[in-house]
Amino acid sequence: MAKDLRNWNPEDESQWNSTGKKIATRNLWISIPALLAGFAVWLYWSIITIQMLNLGFPFEKSQLFTLGAIAGLSGATLRIPSTFFIRIAGGRYTIFLTTALLMVPAVGVGFALQSADTPLWQFQLWALLSGIGGGNFSSSMSNISYFFPKKVQGYSLGMNAGLGNFGVTTMQIVIPLVMTFALFGGDPMILKTTSGTLVGKIPAGTETFIHNAGFVWLILLIPLAFATWFGMNNIRDEHVSPDVSSPFSAFAKILLMLGIGLCTAAFGLYLLLSVGLDKFIVLPIVIVLTVVLLKMIPGEIGRNLKRQYKIFENKHTWVMTVIYTMTFGSFIGYAVGFGLSIKVIFGYQHLLVDGLMTHNTANPDGPSALMYAWMGPFIGALIRPVGGVIADKLGGARVTQWVSIVMIGSAIGVAYYMQLAYASATPQDYFVPFLILFMVLFTATGIGNGSTFKTIATIFDKEQAGPVLGWTAAIAAYGAFLIPKILGEQIKATTPQYALYGFAIFYAVCLVLNWWFYMRKGAEFHNP
Repeated sequence: MAKDLRNWNPEDESQWNSTGKKIATRNLWISIPALLAGFAVWLYWSIITIQMLNLGFPFEKSQLFTLGAIAGLSGATLRIPSTFFIRIAGGRYTIFLTTALLMVPAVGVGFALQSADTPLWQFQLWALLSGIGGGNFSSSMSNISYFFPKKVQGYSLGMNAGLGNFGVTTMQIVIPLVMTFALFGGDPMILKTTSGTLVGKIPAGTETFIHNAGFVWLILLIPLAFATWFGMNNIRDEHVSPDVSSPFSAFAKILLMLGIGLCTAAFGLYLLLSVGLDKFIVLPIVIVLTVVLLKMIPGEIGRNLKRQYKIFENKHTWVMTVIYTMTFGSFIGYAVGFGLSIKVIFGYQHLLVDGLMTHNTANPDGPSALMYAWMGPFIGALIRPVGGVIADKLGGARVTQWVSIVMIGSAIGVAYYMQLAYASATPQDYFVPFLILFMVLFTATGIGNGSTFKTIATIFDKEQAGPVLGWTAAIAAYGAFLIPKILGEQIKATTPQYALYGFAIFYAVCLVLNWWFYMRKGAEFHNP
């Protein structure tokens, strides 16, 4: 337990059957709850912002959407350095430190939510730091990819990512429940409008303890810190992390690289929120700046990164980045924006007053966002390992091709019912088909996540597969920034359907890419 591994080769059947499978499985089952906690802390803004709206926090709806977008931008940016942590710092040291660091935003958010007078900038700061949880995905996936043989990469990566993604669903179920009682003491706030939990609506005038939304994750994070330290392993081989020795040296490297990612994310937010640059200009600036600054680190880190940056010379890195963005980027972006979209579109009556459409009258018959927000992420996470298993049998690209078609159709359907609901005084009439189509969309993203993992693990060799998984996950995670940002902008413009039509066009582009590079006759890799 916790010893460094040398001469690790999961492709060696005798080693795998004698000791390898047991070690790999132990690391996987510690990695999963650690990743789950990361997703929970990263994306709890999707529930917290709904309750802030219900409690009458003095912020505009678009500002509340922005909190989720800030966490999304930060988490995606931090995945870039996290992609390279395993080779530089080792799996055990990386997962321990990045899991323990989640306690900082969890505690900070708990204190900030104790008062409606807390200024917006504090919530923006904690949203930025909660991105650490989003960054953890890249290092976690890269780490697990080294432990398992190629024949079960779809399963192992699907389990790690799929069950780890249950952090979204876990958070969306746990937070509404723990806000109903004084789990950590403190003074309650009074609901201004109807809220809800998994089991039913909570009427206005009820006491709620919103600060529990931050503090509750300490119950999971503290024992996880011990589990990752005492139960996980570093792999000390040339193709994984050969130079790892002192944990303090490893921690210093991780903190330096995380610091660079946080600075570039903060700079991007400054360009976006203060300078007013368009998001599609800001994102390339943040990505390129992060990659360049990391490479400029002198000494061993810079040399190590130069070797890992060879993935950028492979065209399939870029193709799979786009395709993976379709699946995981959609999943994570919808997970952030789904609940608040229900609240804003169906929780208000859309009335024509003096020739102008208004959207500020509470809808007494509207669905509770907190009752339904968990469902999509739950389905998407649950089905992901299944997608990996299917891809192991049928080929990753073939599964991705069918997924693309389903995503195009369901996105267009969601857009249609969004348009009808946002122009109606009784938007709840359109909620059921909207919900069903969104569940189909979430299901497709989950299956596609599993199939793309299989494709990446097949195309790239063992040394490059881990960094490529991390890199594609980093870029795809910007969906957690872009989707709620775009949804918020289009809702403010009273045209939320345009967001989904735009996403459908992107899915069509991915369909063509997947066919050209991996499904047509004569492709370099056919149905990997």
